[in-house]
Amino acid sequence: MQPTLSNQRKVINHLSSGKTLTAPQACRKFGIKNFRATISSIRTLVEKYGNWEINNTDGVYSMNDTHPGDRTYTFNRDGSRSMIA
Repeated sequence: MQPTLSNQRKVINHLSSGKTLTAPQACRKFGIKNFRATISSIRTLVEKYGNWEINNTDGVYSMNDTHPGDRTYTFNRDGSRSMIA
C-alpha cells in the first residue's frame, strides 16, 4: 500500500520538479486553503541546509536547487532519500 502524501510533500514534489505554483493553483490541485502558511513551512524545511531556495515572483512560487550537479542523493516521491547512480 502506497503511503498518503502530505500537502507539503505534494507541493515540494511539484516545485522540485521545476514547475511553478500559485495560491489558486495549489487550492485547485491540492486543496490547500492557506498556501502562504504551507510555503512558509516548506521554506523552513528546504532552506535549512542551504541546498534549495523558495522564490516568489508576483505570487508565482518556484524552488531552485542552489547546488545543481553537486549532490550524490535525491529524494523519492515519498520523501525518502536515495543515492544517485
